[in-house]
Order: sequence, then structure tokens, then C-alpha cells
Amino acid sequence: MPFKILRRSVKHGLKTMFLSPSKPVVGRSSVIIRKPAEEVFRFIGEDFFENYPKWSPEVKNLKALSDGPVRAGTLARQVRVDFGYRSESEFRVLEFQKYQRFVCAGVGHVGDILRMSAFRCVYDLTEAPFSESCTCVAFTFEIPELDFMMRPFEKPVRIVIQKGAEHSLWNIKGLIERGKAR
Repeated sequence: MPFKILRRSVKHGLKTMFLSPSKPVVGRSSVIIRKPAEEVFRFIGEDFFENYPKWSPEVKNLKALSDGPVRAGTLARQVRVDFGYRSESEFRVLEFQKYQRFVCAGVGHVGDILRMSAFRCVYDLTEAPFSESCTCVAFTFEIPELDFMMRPFEKPVRIVIQKGAEHSLWNIKGLIERGKAR
């Protein structure tokens, strides 16, 4: 009898772990940048194609697939190398609210085992409470669901995503405050 109970719980546990949807993997960070929102948004949103590889050196190739300036609906392709793993993804700008919000999200494709193409990035800009010449940037990076092959590595993936969110914002802050912004 105890063997049957153990067998059921192990079976149920594996089913729950691998077959049910995983929780989203989310990295969040925020930082105060000693520049006005117009300048910060120009760096992050308007000049995205010039600056994204600067704050995220993992980006090896970035190409606009849409004509014209960056706006909601702009489509792009990136090639990244993260910890030796090369990935290629396409993404679309979902929101482009000048001086306030820039959101892009991956558009899925076949063969993406890590499901990295399903990512979502949100940059929210607000005036810092203590100075109108400073901007608070809140950044969120989310992968809605990990592929079942990656679930045994969920904890290290969560750590890497969180560290990446922090690292990206500190790079943005440093580039803008040191005057490296285009």
C-alpha cells in the first residue's frame, strides 16, 4: 500500500512539474538617471537600434525589419550570444509612449527550445520625485513560460534573468550619464 501512494505522488509531482504551465520568469529593476525623461526616452526608444547593442553587449546583430522611425508596430530581428548560447529572435514594439513607456515583445518561431522568442520587455519612465531633471526607469523582462526541457533549470534561469535586468539598467544609466547617448 505505501508503494502505491508514493508512486501516485511521484507521478503526480512529475506531471505537475513538467506538463502544467510554469510560472512566468520575471526580472525587475529600477534606477534613477540624472537626466530628463526626454533624453532617457530618446536613448531607449527613439534611438533604439543604435543604442540597444551598447547597453546589451550580448546583442551581436540587430536589424530593423520595418521602415521609418521606431514606433508601435516596428518589427526587428536580433542575434544574441548569452553565456555561449546563440539565439535569434524577432520582436515587435508594442507600445511607444513618448517620454513614458517603451514595450517590445518577441514574436514566436519554431525551434526556439528556450522559448526566448516569447519575451516581453517594458521600460517605464517617470519623473523622479526629488528632481524634475532626473528620471526613474523601471525595467521588466518577462518570459511567460519556460519550455518543459528548461524547467529543471528554472531557479538558475530566474537568477540570470534578474541579474540581466539589473545589468541592463545600470548600463543604460552609465551610458546616458556619461554622455555616451546618441
